Amino acid sequence: MEEKTKACLDLLIERYPVLASLKGDIYTAYAMLRDCYEAGGKLLLAGNGGSCADAEHIVGELMKGFKLPRKLSQEMCERLEQANGERGPVLAACLQQGLPAIALSSHQALNTAFMNDVDGNLMFAQQLGVLGCPGDVFLAISTSGNSKNVFDACVMAKAKGMKIIALSGKTGGMLKNIADLSLIMPGDETYMIQELHLPVYHCLCLMLEEHFFGQS
Repeated sequence: MEEKTKACLDLLIERYPVLASLKGDIYTAYAMLRDCYEAGGKLLLAGNGGSCADAEHIVGELMKGFKLPRKLSQEMCERLEQANGERGPVLAACLQQGLPAIALSSHQALNTAFMNDVDGNLMFAQQLGVLGCPGDVFLAISTSGNSKNVFDACVMAKAKGMKIIALSGKTGGMLKNIADLSLIMPGDETYMIQELHLPVYHCLCLMLEEHFFGQS
């Protein structure tokens, strides 16, 4: 099965040769996420603007089927049917397995309340302080690597014993020095960096899906 995950990465580099120098780091990022999930952990993500949208996008690929079917286990199907004879079979037929991922930008009531009452720049750090657990992974997305609210979230993640993967560009900015691993896209223009972020995180999601839900 590991050969199939590596095939996803090979295809990425074939389609985007500009990312060839990052191939090893992308695989390392995959391995960090794989190990996190195998240990029962979760992924937390944050970014601003387009990077916020990317965080939400990644959650969508991990929490439901992406390319492969992710049927519930037979045990869970039976438990659903036992829970309710009418709706249980419907849920068993339609629901899918997923990998737990939380975009910190999603909690609008919490974030706007914290912004109004305390400090909006710290809203991601606040959430990581509550939701983060040792062994979880924080994916910090910033095209410049210098987003202050994302950096402060990294400080909290480190204090909580989490692993940090930075997805950035340009020089890697402040995130480069605090992250356990930095995926720094080539280029200086924000939109060009974002255009490379998408195939990289799609590849990571495909590799994870193949590992956890692919056929051996």
